[in-house]
Amino acid sequence: MIIAIDGPAASGKGTLAKRIADLWGLPCLDTGLLYRAVARDVAARGFRLDDAWAALAAARSLDPAELADPDLRTPQAGDAASIVARIPQVRAALLAYQRGFAAQPGGAVLDGRDIGTVVCPGADAKIYVTARSEVRAKRRFLEYMARSEPVTYEAILADILRRDERDASRDSAPMRPAPDADLLDTSDLDIEAAFDAAVGLIKRKIGQ
Repeated sequence: MIIAIDGPAASGKGTLAKRIADLWGLPCLDTGLLYRAVARDVAARGFRLDDAWAALAAARSLDPAELADPDLRTPQAGDAASIVARIPQVRAALLAYQRGFAAQPGGAVLDGRDIGTVVCPGADAKIYVTARSEVRAKRRFLEYMARSEPVTYEAILADILRRDERDASRDSAPMRPAPDADLLDTSDLDIEAAFDAAVGLIKRKIGQ
């Protein structure tokens, strides 16, 4: 069973993907980490993030074992990822890895921006998770504050709006719901309510 979870930054899709994967005993991939890692490696090599050649080289040499790097969870890493993610060659280079992950025996849960539309268009269940930008910014602000990271709500909101625009307007695999995806707005839901709603949508989709 392949489950695709898409949506913008801080919508709650990552948390939902992990809990859904645990419920069904499936491996889970946060595909955004791939792009964050590519951006990290491009910058570490001294290139501009929009340098297509450097980004493609970083994507081709990416070591998935390094996705646990805590620096990939910072606001700066997320903003950088949205820049390299606009490069079609990078998306193409990472596509095979993502599809290979989804093709594991038993299936998998993948979360990102284009899972239901490009990576796994034939997924058994697709959910597009969203929330109002102000709500998403508050969630991300509280998350960073809990880790004692020096950020402001205003900066995070500006970053989220900037990333939304980049992700939705890129020419290659823009962020948008798949035509057959179920929409889940988590603006007014806590994690338990959002999880229950997501599980209900998936069960109806797969006929459980």
